[in-house]
Amino acid sequence: MTRIVESAAAMVDLGFEMGSTLKAGDVLAFQAPLGAGKTTLTKGIGKALGVQEEITSPTFTIISEYEGRIPLFHMDFYRIDDEEELELLGVEEFFYGSGVCVVEWSGIAAPLLPLHAVKIIIELKENGARLVSLEEPE
Repeated sequence: MTRIVESAAAMVDLGFEMGSTLKAGDVLAFQAPLGAGKTTLTKGIGKALGVQEEITSPTFTIISEYEGRIPLFHMDFYRIDDEEELELLGVEEFFYGSGVCVVEWSGIAAPLLPLHAVKIIIELKENGARLVSLEEPE
């Protein structure tokens, strides 16, 4: 799936669409630059999962947990230096747990991600739009 997204509201709508198909144990690995809309997309996913709380960027908390009909674990590895730090945080327990994991800045976690993780790539376009691509595992 590849889609052009023109606004923040459309990004939330896309997240809702994606989130409505997710089940416990699913992992979404985001790859996108700063300001691309990763957290905005996650807001829509959370809405579809029944999260009532406001979803915010977990840049400083690293992992935020939200309750819904399925728990949402929103992770941001922007400030993580190496894979060992992730292992100490116990992120693999979340990847194979009872919730949905959304992982921002997932590149550093690549060796730890489950084989079933879905890659979400967001590219910024010159006109402010975003190109959102979903890559299913092989």
